[in-house]
Amino acid sequence: MNTEQFLQILHQDGFPQPVEVQQAPNSHLDDHEHPFEVRALVIEGSITIITNSQSTVYKAGDIFQLSFKQPHAESYGPEGVKYLASRKE
Repeated sequence: MNTEQFLQILHQDGFPQPVEVQQAPNSHLDDHEHPFEVRALVIEGSITIITNSQSTVYKAGDIFQLSFKQPHAESYGPEGVKYLASRKE
């Protein structure tokens, strides 16, 4: 998926404009949750999201979603990751 398509989907589903997020290579965030729903498009590198002991890798062009207060952990590939993230209260 490209950025323009992602922005159209966000708009259709009532999400606000996304912000760009970058994470350092080979780093991680331990278990945490957010007080909002997240929908994000990976634009560079890769991110692994771990939920309910299941690990999924997302690369450039992939979209990931997290529900309101969904517990998860994150790790970032050898190139780090850059993604567009929209947060819906």
